[in-house]
Amino acid sequence: MTTAAETQASAPAGRSIRMILVGVLMAMLLAMLDNAIVGTAMPTIVGDLGGLDHMAWVVTAYTLMTAISTPVWGKLGDLFSRKTVFLTSIAVFLAGSLLAGAAWSMPALIAFRALQGLGAGGLAVGAFSIIGALVSPRERGRYQGMTAVAMAIGTIGGPLVGGVVADALNWRWAFYINIPLGLLSFAWCALTLHLPATRRAARIDYAGIAALTTGIGALTLAATWGGVQYAWTSAPILGLTALAAAALAVFVAIERRASDPVIPLHMFASANFTLASALSLVTGVVMFAGVLYLPLFQQTVQGVSASSSGLLLLPMMIPVLLMAQVVGRVMSNTGRYKIFPILGGIALTAGAAWLATVDTGTGHLATAAAMALLGTGLGLTMQLTTTIAQNSVDMSHIGAASGAVTLFRTIGGSVGVAAFGALFTRSLDGRTPETGHAYLDAAAHGIGQIFLAVAAVSAVWFALSWLIKELPLRSGPPKSEPAKSQ
Repeated sequence: MTTAAETQASAPAGRSIRMILVGVLMAMLLAMLDNAIVGTAMPTIVGDLGGLDHMAWVVTAYTLMTAISTPVWGKLGDLFSRKTVFLTSIAVFLAGSLLAGAAWSMPALIAFRALQGLGAGGLAVGAFSIIGALVSPRERGRYQGMTAVAMAIGTIGGPLVGGVVADALNWRWAFYINIPLGLLSFAWCALTLHLPATRRAARIDYAGIAALTTGIGALTLAATWGGVQYAWTSAPILGLTALAAAALAVFVAIERRASDPVIPLHMFASANFTLASALSLVTGVVMFAGVLYLPLFQQTVQGVSASSSGLLLLPMMIPVLLMAQVVGRVMSNTGRYKIFPILGGIALTAGAAWLATVDTGTGHLATAAAMALLGTGLGLTMQLTTTIAQNSVDMSHIGAASGAVTLFRTIGGSVGVAAFGALFTRSLDGRTPETGHAYLDAAAHGIGQIFLAVAAVSAVWFALSWLIKELPLRSGPPKSEPAKSQ
């Protein structure tokens, strides 16, 4: 059993925790930066390797493997050493980056991007699980600003770095650039990270992993291809949807009987955990709509330069940083948190409803103000969903809980982007930039329709947030399953 001395030793405080989290968040930043950097460099990649008809798979392979592996990495952290599992995910990501940078053909690049995505699935969930193991929910707010800064840097920095790589460097540096930051993160965590956990006797839920992988994979592909490569009512999309439903039904049946399920279904017996998962899905929808379609509106309709695309998100990201700090301090000082999802729902709905009214005459100031409202809502809610979920389960399941919440956010983003893409394409109705003002009107209308849908989803968030029960946040050194320091 863990002795009192071991528990105390495993709970570093203040400056020590911040030093540890620097390395952990550097790894999470890797995954956030990658897709934006690679997306910006894609035209150069295609020009060198060819394979234009397979270009979408460079992103799809990465996204698919990230979604599939996220809950598995979370569960492995619960079963074995969180530190070792996290370091392994960094190593896999770096191996994929190195190989992708050396790719000699488009099929090779796609395969190595899949390996990269496999590692990326463990970075965010590993970071959230480690934060949960290091810091109790009551104290976590003191460090919430660090996570918000990492997310903001990833959102803004990705397009900026990608632009530099595309303009000044060889496209291979879109992947090689991960190596120094990844090695620094690996070394930092290896030297500073000490957690109370050891391997415990368990049977790996291979059947559950297989069923979940099949279901998530089919759902992700259907969301990615639907309305783009295939019509939503086409046989491939309907077949993938049916496969996803069947695989997930089988997964639930397996998990009910498994001795150590990859996603313990009893977690959903907690109303707060179920609500946090649902709200995380909504967060994915809202966040991806903002990150993808607001810069598109500013560049296409308002004529802002694409070279500064990352900076276009500043009106949204600055409130995210500020609100995360406020939420963290209030939560740590008072233990109260229910008001924040409610206020966040109001801000998200209001900001999205405002953006739903955009047209070719909408000015930069109005757009920035609406974005600030959206950012305020995200800052009030984004990280809180993970804290609520982790506070709703035993410490022995904190990895599985983090994995589930992260998975729901990913699914929300994937399905949301697919649906929004269909709305935008339908609004353009075959128009091209050469059609002049008619194209701008159609593009503005399409983006307005997207944010009308976001407003409706945010209103659902607002309704659900009232159902959250303000359970006491765990405080003091996090307790763990019987273990010894690693």
